[in-house]
Amino acid sequence: MHEAIQWLVATIGAMGYPGVFLLMAMESSVIPIPSELVMPPAGYLAHQGEMNIGAAILCGTAGSLVGAYANYFAARWLGRPLLLKYGKYVWITEEKFAKVESFFHKHGEISTFIGRLLPVVRHLISLPAGLAGMRHGKFAFYTTLGAFFWVTILTGIGYLIGREEALIMRYSHQAVIGVLIFSVVLVAVYVRRQRRTSRS
Repeated sequence: MHEAIQWLVATIGAMGYPGVFLLMAMESSVIPIPSELVMPPAGYLAHQGEMNIGAAILCGTAGSLVGAYANYFAARWLGRPLLLKYGKYVWITEEKFAKVESFFHKHGEISTFIGRLLPVVRHLISLPAGLAGMRHGKFAFYTTLGAFFWVTILTGIGYLIGREEALIMRYSHQAVIGVLIFSVVLVAVYVRRQRRTSRS
């Protein structure tokens, strides 16, 4: 872990903002680069005066959006036709696909936003959005919102703590727990509002 942190600090320091953008684009797609190892070093460099924290957050968020769109388009233009044609062979019927599509049309906004905050899910949430053909405006907005929220937290951790990898991982894990609690509360509020709307 120590070597990974050192390498990322050196890489981001050498590549600057394009390095933050590229690594977060990779993290947001299918390449398993944890954002917890990308944005804290950028925050540390901002604390050292070698980067601007606002620009680092902007590049990290933009990279996340680009990586998310890579998954979105892959699912939209490759996955969707394949599932419709061959899904029946893996028990994904058109009826089941229609249900998933309908669910995402109704609840895609909150699913995309919360998905960007959760470990593992953030790498995958763009796939059902692409399969369901979620509108670009909504997909871009909620992806950017969720990514900005998470990137800002991680960059702030690096800015306040520095390059102490043990503390970075400790506070990153605490941030994940906090985000999980926030997500559960948000979903509960959303479900309650949906029930009230359906009754009225």
